[in-house]
Amino acid sequence: MGASYRNTSRMGEGATAMQTSDTATDAVAEVTEWLAENWDPDLTVGEWWERLGTAGWSAPGLPAGAYGRGLPRAEVVRVHNAITAFGALGPPGGLGLLLAAPTIAVHGDDGQRERFIRPIVTGRHAWCQLFSEPAAGSDLAGLQTRAERDGDEWVISGQKVWTSGGQVADMGMLLARTDLNVPKHQGITYFAFDMRQPGVDIRPLREMTGRSLFNEVFLSEARVPHDAIIGGLNNGWAVANTTLAFERAGLGAGGESTAAAATPGSIAGDLDRRAAAVLASPRANGDSGVVPGTSRLLRALAHRLGVDTDPLVRQDLARLHTLTEIGRYMMLRQKALAADGRDLPGIGNMAKLSMSSILRLSRDLSLRILGPRGTLHGYDAESTPELDRLPGGELAGMATYMALFAQGPSIYGGTDEIQHNILGERVLGLPREPNNDRVTPFRDLPRNV
Repeated sequence: MGASYRNTSRMGEGATAMQTSDTATDAVAEVTEWLAENWDPDLTVGEWWERLGTAGWSAPGLPAGAYGRGLPRAEVVRVHNAITAFGALGPPGGLGLLLAAPTIAVHGDDGQRERFIRPIVTGRHAWCQLFSEPAAGSDLAGLQTRAERDGDEWVISGQKVWTSGGQVADMGMLLARTDLNVPKHQGITYFAFDMRQPGVDIRPLREMTGRSLFNEVFLSEARVPHDAIIGGLNNGWAVANTTLAFERAGLGAGGESTAAAATPGSIAGDLDRRAAAVLASPRANGDSGVVPGTSRLLRALAHRLGVDTDPLVRQDLARLHTLTEIGRYMMLRQKALAADGRDLPGIGNMAKLSMSSILRLSRDLSLRILGPRGTLHGYDAESTPELDRLPGGELAGMATYMALFAQGPSIYGGTDEIQHNILGERVLGLPREPNNDRVTPFRDLPRNV
């Protein structure tokens, strides 16, 4: 089945990439035809992702010169749905595809697109985000991780925190301070950083859900080549804002998920697995660890526990469904505008705020439905099966996980307060809070300790 593989999207290899103006029907028809010629369940995950990525179908929203096909976001979703409907393994997930690849496509040069994006779309490299610091959370521009030039390399020292997937990442999107003598927003540089080198210490942080999605990362004289700077020296704040825009769109209500049936990168060990075996795993059938279809889940749980006739429960179920649909319509509106070459200012920020509201309501509603059962949660693989035997079964465990997790999204990816500030100042034109941060050299600013 694999003999007829055609590489249609590698940089410099042909003009068959689809343009933004093509219809969704054309894109779905083309990917379906391509799958019929190229999908082979006996391939390894790595072999399959190599085909999918170099043909432009892993990330068809990327430009044609960056291993994509230039499709608008709505059509990207339809293409990925078509891959699933065909029965093939979908593209690699994670922050590489969601954040790093589109950022490098915007700000990188041709060499960097080839060097960094190809391993992302083919699943060879997993990425993490090295932005937040213990003393610079909401004030991201106050970061203190230092990068000092040493010939053709930069020497990096500092600490990062809340690094999702750091323990399985090959590469990181690193923000470091390269100039102390200019205002804080002007002295930051964005690096494509090798996570697997001496001087990088990754320590998982155990959450109250029982999982360890986040990490602390300690950098002690680690090194990164000068040609791994993305977007130019001391221009990291502009590049970081591009990444954050993609992040808010992806994390917001109606946004795309970063979950996948297999984990990309050389650390997780999925690349050598047979693709058919991955498709048969629970993760490929919806058990991704991130609760899908929250409204549907809670309706089923309320019915199972016999509280679906409670008028207050029914009212909040209807409210949850309504907020979820509003979030979905908001993203559809944004996609339609983008397809027409327009934009809605602040849409990513509003989508993230909408998601925070939905999750808080989901938390409160799930615990009301569960009653006393909501005080119990399986924090490890041993306790979860025991709790699944209680009323509510596995749905109750999914609900308690969601309730414990709900506090996080209003903080990570930019707190709700930051989103409100951005909307107020940049969209509505309200005055900024008075400060001298944008004119005072960073070395003269008071520091958080």
